[in-house]
Amino acid sequence: MRPDATAWIGAALAIAVAQAAAAAPDPLPERQNELIYRLKQDCGSCHGLTMKGGLGPPLLPETLVDKPDDALVDVILDGVPGTPMPPWNFEISKVEAHWLVRQMKKGTIDDH
Repeated sequence: MRPDATAWIGAALAIAVAQAAAAAPDPLPERQNELIYRLKQDCGSCHGLTMKGGLGPPLLPETLVDKPDDALVDVILDGVPGTPMPPWNFEISKVEAHWLVRQMKKGTIDDH
């Protein structure tokens, strides 16, 4: 297989995986409540309890609108080395991280 074909297949696979995660069913309501609690308490300790920023940047719809969902999911799951942002992949699945990103971008975290 040619190297450019391998890169194309890898990119297509990455897109398919991201689309599947984004299209996955929402977590069950009880888990949604747990995720929102974690977002407000754990993330809020650095990003501010109202998500308007603090040690970490704001997590408001208007500040997230131009950021790709997959990049935000990667930050949630893998953290940001050299910063206080820890990885959460030990407790949050990729599907759940996509759900959290959608909630933050819609501004619906207080609806739970």
